[in-house]
Amino acid sequence: MTPLAKLIFTSSILLGTTITITSSHWVAAWIGLEINTLSIIPLISKSHHPRAIEATTKYFLVQAAASALLLFSGTTNAWYTGQWDITQLSYPPSCLLLTTAIAIKLGLVPFHFWFPEVLQGSSFTTALLLSTVMKLPPITILLITSHSLNSTLLTSMSIMSIALGGWMGLNQTQTRKIMAFSSISHIGWMAIIIIYNPKLSLLTFYIYTLMTVSIFLTMDTTNTMNLPALMTSWTKTPALSTILMLTLLSLAGLPPLTGFLPKWLIIQELIKQELTTTSTTISLLSLLSLFFYLRLAYCSTITLPPNPSNKMKQWATKNPTNILIPTFASLSISLLPLSPMMLTNT
Repeated sequence: MTPLAKLIFTSSILLGTTITITSSHWVAAWIGLEINTLSIIPLISKSHHPRAIEATTKYFLVQAAASALLLFSGTTNAWYTGQWDITQLSYPPSCLLLTTAIAIKLGLVPFHFWFPEVLQGSSFTTALLLSTVMKLPPITILLITSHSLNSTLLTSMSIMSIALGGWMGLNQTQTRKIMAFSSISHIGWMAIIIIYNPKLSLLTFYIYTLMTVSIFLTMDTTNTMNLPALMTSWTKTPALSTILMLTLLSLAGLPPLTGFLPKWLIIQELIKQELTTTSTTISLLSLLSLFFYLRLAYCSTITLPPNPSNKMKQWATKNPTNILIPTFASLSISLLPLSPMMLTNT
């Protein structure tokens, strides 16, 4: 793919995201989502590998169905209320349809089936876009309509997402699939609090984006597609492996790293809303995710595989180190002292 084509597709993604974020009309929001979908498809399929073509087909079908469901929700609401304004969503069936459509776009359980396969068939750069930028428009629509969402349905899907994201990540050896299930789990954390405190949900998304960008850029630089390759990364790039370990621990939510901040604030807010059982449940389920984050950190810095492997080890790094990695890694590790300011703003 030529640099001009990449520039056009990337600009289209930014344009679609901007249209959806700034729109107050259902049709405009749908147009922005469609521009996003059509712009990311060539980036997924650019390698022309059968797995990439499969990922492209799955992504297109799922996103087209979700966009049609979202437009149907807006149309039904306009039919009964006479309003095309996104903030005027008040018809209960439309609220239910919108919650389902956004859950499909975000990959919440039980509509998560497409996300790990699409990430596995994409390059690291495209997987990064799918995990961060492509999640922003649906989350924005959830934020705008948070006052009229079906809270029971959204909370149930969020708890199932946190559970499945941790459970399914335990037995994975492909790093992109592990990051996919990590994304499903974190989206569950964002969705469970979005009704009670939308600003906190947006803060969680921002911090998750910082950590995910750092991890994907580091894995792209060291070309670590799976755990056996990750186990030899210390020999190739010890500094990047250290950064990766700390960022993974931050993504797991361990104090005193940045990733502890959103989970701490979410649990605190749920307790304020008298949802102690829910906060206890998601806290215990996060231990599943913690296990495979610790396994990744262990593989990246501490040990070589204990048994011989027939896989050829790559002892040289082909890709140049991205200059953004130190910046995003520093933010992903050291933002916890800002928590008093975050508490006052949320």
